[in-house]
Amino acid sequence: MRLDFEVLELRTRHSFAIARAASMPVRHSIWVRVQDNDEVTGWGEAAVTTPYYGETAETATAVLPLLGATLEEAAIGDPFALERIEAAVQNRLGGNSAVKTAISAALHDLVGKKLEVPVWRLWGLDPVGPISSFTIAIDDVERMRERVIEAAAYPILKIKVGTARDEEILGMIREEAPDKTIRVDANTGWTVKQTLAALPMLEEYGVELIEQPLPPDDLEGMRAVTAASTIPTVADESCKTAADIPDLVGAVDVINIKLSKCGSLREGLRMVHCARAHHMQVMLGCMIESTLGVAAAIQLAPLVDYVDLDGAALLAADPFQGPGIDPDGKLRFNEAPGLGVTCTSS
Repeated sequence: MRLDFEVLELRTRHSFAIARAASMPVRHSIWVRVQDNDEVTGWGEAAVTTPYYGETAETATAVLPLLGATLEEAAIGDPFALERIEAAVQNRLGGNSAVKTAISAALHDLVGKKLEVPVWRLWGLDPVGPISSFTIAIDDVERMRERVIEAAAYPILKIKVGTARDEEILGMIREEAPDKTIRVDANTGWTVKQTLAALPMLEEYGVELIEQPLPPDDLEGMRAVTAASTIPTVADESCKTAADIPDLVGAVDVINIKLSKCGSLREGLRMVHCARAHHMQVMLGCMIESTLGVAAAIQLAPLVDYVDLDGAALLAADPFQGPGIDPDGKLRFNEAPGLGVTCTSS
């Protein structure tokens, strides 16, 4: 089995700022391709422009040859041994979860193609899932208003908060979209005091979910917020892998799985089952990435309660076609084998 890769530049349609990071005009992803001896090729994507998680295009291109050699050795004799191959890749070196996820996605794409079934069918799932939210990033209020109007077809909006203008922003959202479901995401931008003070306002505006208001390691603070809140709380930055979930019991109501955080599709599956065992709900999210990355995540969507898979919908141009979300937020599953993705870039 052989591995090669290519650095991809992605541009968002509009600026995209969050509480802990300014907007970046250009983002990098890595296309990863694996090919077996029958010349069947699988594709995966690593979203590596988020320095918060310690990965860049430079770190990805440095470690991929090493992981490619590990992949080639582990896959000898049986490319279907996904658990064994992924374990070898995971154990080869620490970190680099987005790159490892890209390899995992490419392997599942390849196996699905060899068996001529979509990955969701390989897992015994039905191609149905929750409606996706669409994200409105931090900007001045009038620009955010324009984004809300542009997103008129989406019934669920996820609003990035964590500014001094949060109440003004939510008031504007309700003015423009009185009947839409609203979720907020502070991306660690609030303190316990700020979050507790904001709860009545969030309830007044009918917010459905509060995502990651506090820094990732402030679980005691999250317990205080969750105990005081009538609105369910969501762990994103606090929850990378299944190993994090037991510590989050009682601190949050929902975990947000992002494949680029957890390191593989199979770890994503483990996270779903671990959360269910602890009576927690599950959200499925993504980074700003192309349809290739979103397609890997959507294979898990039948198992979750909430979906936020708008990463490719935020792009100015998408080099892939395949499963994703329609303009009304409904999920579009693939019938084509593997991840069901086609490259449209020359």
